[in-house]
Amino acid sequence: MSKLSGLFRSRDTPKNSTPGSAYSFFFGTSASGKRVNERSAMQITAVYCCVRIIAEAIASLPIHVYRVSDNRSEKATDHPLYFLLHDEPNPEMSSFTFREVMMTHLLLWGNAYAQVIRNGKGEVVALYPLMPDRMTVDRDEHGRLYYEYRVSPDDAPINKDERVILEPSSVLHIFGLGYDGLVGKSPIAMTKNAIGLAISAEEYGSKFFANGAQPAGVLEHPGTLKNPDKLRASWHETYGGSQNANKIAVLEEGMKYTPISISPEQAQFLETRKFQVDEIARIFRIPPHMIGDLEKSSFNNIEQQSLEFVKYTLDPWVCRWEQAIRRTLLTQEEKKQYTVKFNVDGLLRGDYKSRMDGYAIARNNGWMSANDIRALENLDLIPAEEGGDLYLVNGNMVPLIDAGTAYNEGKEEKSDEEVLELEETGSDGSESGSGNGKDSGAQRNNSGRKLV
Repeated sequence: MSKLSGLFRSRDTPKNSTPGSAYSFFFGTSASGKRVNERSAMQITAVYCCVRIIAEAIASLPIHVYRVSDNRSEKATDHPLYFLLHDEPNPEMSSFTFREVMMTHLLLWGNAYAQVIRNGKGEVVALYPLMPDRMTVDRDEHGRLYYEYRVSPDDAPINKDERVILEPSSVLHIFGLGYDGLVGKSPIAMTKNAIGLAISAEEYGSKFFANGAQPAGVLEHPGTLKNPDKLRASWHETYGGSQNANKIAVLEEGMKYTPISISPEQAQFLETRKFQVDEIARIFRIPPHMIGDLEKSSFNNIEQQSLEFVKYTLDPWVCRWEQAIRRTLLTQEEKKQYTVKFNVDGLLRGDYKSRMDGYAIARNNGWMSANDIRALENLDLIPAEEGGDLYLVNGNMVPLIDAGTAYNEGKEEKSDEEVLELEETGSDGSESGSGNGKDSGAQRNNSGRKLV
């Protein structure tokens, strides 16, 4: 039983499955028979394209540290973390490169790790990415989490130990979908069969053209061959490879060539490869048109698909980044005053006309000033004394409570108005009015009759 205990572990134990990827990949073998891991998967163009699109999108988004007070937020450029996240997390790479590498690790291994370097005051002074396939997450005898990193000879010679133990406060850990809330599972490992099929289809196509674009077959000889390996090698050397395609074969001694393999068309080779592209795009939640599949895209829906990419693909990753940074890199006191946000407004901007219509609505309703709009369009700001920071509204709009007050005031004024009675003329042409004592207080019609 002790021998099997090392193979089968409790699900509740927070073990990271990335080192060696033995459990997740089952030694890397897929149902198609092809070995699948994070590096071999990147040789598939669809996987490479999906990873590159998401990684570059996250890396290109502006990231800022904000100071929040009285329901207002402003950029905290004086905070030490602002420069690290926005410009340079360490002296060796830019913010774009750092986030691109971290996002690539996150998409392939399901986890992204960065070592947090602090000074004597506890302030973060540098962030260095760590390889996820050399990191293990575990608990000590007291149940506390710790990170164990296996050092490689290729690393910078700053530590001579083969393994380094890191506290949770010293590791920025961003993880994807997982089972225990501590580590994420590799998307490549979870979908290895689909990626393995894509590898098999691509290898089949490569070998088909390497064989001169001719299906494999059998060389039949009427007699007995003393050295069949020599004949096979001679045949491959003469007629194998795409450079020897369409050569005329000369068969001697009554030999006959019989093909035994079905054609790529019969095997639906192209349809299989096309379906696997959609399958991989589905894994990473990428719109097919972004990786070159325009079959179901048109001029009318391609912009909407791009907006859905931001909403349903990038937003969850952005939320993971923001919460992990805030949780690890900010102290408890700083969390009450500061927050970290990515700016995705640039990706959500539509065409020029749509933007201008939106700005006009915001300007007319008073929740954006001219300078707010010009800042989003990267234009020079209008000086405040010239009205650049003014918030304007239409003059014919009043609050609802004021509208009711105006209605009541108008009603009171109407009741206080004097009603002027028009003197009416009788049938004899004389004027009749209140001057006659008998008809005092009575009204007459045009014919001179009293109105009772």
